[in-house]
Amino acid sequence: MDNNFHQNLHIRAVDEKDVDQFNELLSYVFQITESDIEESGYESKREMIKSKRPILELSKVFGWFNEDKLISQIAVYPCEVNIHGKLIKMGGVTGVGTYPEYAGHGLMKDLIKLALETMREDQQWISYLYPYNVPYYRRKGWEIMSDKLTFKIRDTQLPKTKEVPGIVERKEVDDPDVFTVYNQFSRDNHGALQRTSFHWEEYWRYENEEERTAAVYYNASGHPTGVLFYWVAEEVFHVKEMFYLNQEARNGLWNFISAHFSMVYWVKGDIYSNEPLSFYLDDSQIKETIEPYYMARIVDVEQFLKNFPFEAFQTPFHFVVSDPVADWNNGIFGVQYNHGEIVVSREAIGKAVQLDIQTLSCLLMNYRRPAYLERVERLNTDSETLALLESIIPDMEAYFSDYF
Repeated sequence: MDNNFHQNLHIRAVDEKDVDQFNELLSYVFQITESDIEESGYESKREMIKSKRPILELSKVFGWFNEDKLISQIAVYPCEVNIHGKLIKMGGVTGVGTYPEYAGHGLMKDLIKLALETMREDQQWISYLYPYNVPYYRRKGWEIMSDKLTFKIRDTQLPKTKEVPGIVERKEVDDPDVFTVYNQFSRDNHGALQRTSFHWEEYWRYENEEERTAAVYYNASGHPTGVLFYWVAEEVFHVKEMFYLNQEARNGLWNFISAHFSMVYWVKGDIYSNEPLSFYLDDSQIKETIEPYYMARIVDVEQFLKNFPFEAFQTPFHFVVSDPVADWNNGIFGVQYNHGEIVVSREAIGKAVQLDIQTLSCLLMNYRRPAYLERVERLNTDSETLALLESIIPDMEAYFSDYF
């Protein structure tokens, strides 16, 4: 960095007294307009800024300051996620931005490294973020971990009603049964966020209150097993999210959607797993768009491997990892299974698996399987070790529907 440029700047934690500057920078970088705020249910930008104050209290936020002016910032949002059935602390990266006149001087590079060091200290072994610039975050070690599928179907293409023993009831989105279903769902689904009350507030922050309705499916015993968040406007049924514990609940929720046949022409919505809706429908000629949604990055390779739920195996191997930002992740990580536990060392035991940090993150989050990554030359190993990786990495795709 240019010394003359740098001498007037300093880096420090962003405190609660800086909340106005934090949000002004965020609004400028992402061009949040007054109309956006009004559509979200806030009366003014001041009200929105006030509503964001808790994220500063909950998160660790760092920024570059020119004297007292905040010019570049990053926030680490504390979360917990399900990694193949095991709950692990996660650092959610959010609030990232730099005023354009200060861009190109390496400010964000320094902030990202500081954020990763902080996550490591706080034992957040993995990080998620929403990528506004995928190539940039790939260069910093993040990789795609999940997709969002957006669909649009005609009323005539809705699935035929399937007989189910339960019923659907309309509820408020903060009904206890909604939380009950999601809590179980998030413990069953790899990648999912374990939502606290604050995470639920963030989930709904930019949604108009008039567009918040929950349909809850109850099985024959009266237990809630599925939830649909939706609204109906201008003859369109909008699906915000649908999560369920079994196929019965899924069928029951689609029965509920199909019951709106006479009220709507279209059904539009999002699905946060690689599960094409077209296969579920009799008439599969629908419009579906798949786009990358969230990115993930292993913060500390050694600790993440120790906590990763590999299937049992006998043959040890080692990863050779390169990381452009976190020096502690560079090098060799020997992995062996010993009496039900994963033992990780810095020794080259067994055969080598060579890859960079973003590919390792992609691999263990199961966004792509080992054989595919080897085929596209993102991973280098011998055929036996490749087969071993295929057998010991759980084959469940990540589900993540939140936004921060």
